[in-house]
Amino acid sequence: MLDAVTLHCPYCGESFESSVDSSAGSQAYVEDCAICCRPIEVRISVDESGDLTDVRTNTDRD
Repeated sequence: MLDAVTLHCPYCGESFESSVDSSAGSQAYVEDCAICCRPIEVRISVDESGDLTDVRTNTDRD
């Protein structure tokens, strides 16, 4: 299931809309910022019922 989320870039400080796939469970992946194109590590948390509970962003160095 794709969920629309707002990601916050830890580099440029801007926010942008993206989609995350919560059907795959909790995960981490890298997505480029839509504004400055730098790599953002995105971590999503999904509970036992498959609901998206948290989205966090970090630099690729954190």
